[in-house]
Amino acid sequence: MSRLQKLMSLFETDPADAEIPYMIAQEHSRAGHHGAAVEWYDRCLALEPEHHYAYFHKARSLDALGRLDEARAALREGARRAQSAGEAKAHSELRGFLEQIGG
Repeated sequence: MSRLQKLMSLFETDPADAEIPYMIAQEHSRAGHHGAAVEWYDRCLALEPEHHYAYFHKARSLDALGRLDEARAALREGARRAQSAGEAKAHSELRGFLEQIGG
């Protein structure tokens, strides 16, 4: 059983755990399946809107798909939420990637 299959099984068991869709998204991203990754990052964010790194990695997948406006929007939202939560490191990384892609 692959790691992705194991994660999918975990998700079926506990669909309310935001970390599982995040890990599924990461697996899709690593495999170059960025469209699927974006969908799973969105599932993660629907469960946990303060998951700052889901915004970061969602933006990376959107960037890989050439969807720069959406990538910038994800980074802005993630940075806003990180700053509100006092998460300086996450805020800095999100803003840094935003600057890198011209936002």
